[in-house]
Amino acid sequence: MADNQNTDLPDPSTRQDFPEVKDKIVETVGITVEPDYYGITIRFQDRTALTFKIEPCVFAFPVYSDFASGEEKPLTRYQPIRSTFRRP
Repeated sequence: MADNQNTDLPDPSTRQDFPEVKDKIVETVGITVEPDYYGITIRFQDRTALTFKIEPCVFAFPVYSDFASGEEKPLTRYQPIRSTFRRP
């Protein structure tokens, strides 16, 4: 496995470590896509698993612009709009 020397780590709010699975041997990786459920499950040889339940969402970043000059000139940048999601 490659040694990751990247010192530019993501913001802590966007990164999550899982120390419980360090050094475990992966047996299978599965992806589930159903109308009401999206998930990724990593199963280990010791009969444990790490599952990621994924909730799809949409973000929109509205900008009102003027194109009179032929080039876009942003006039107003609105707050982002995001879809709602339900927590399991």
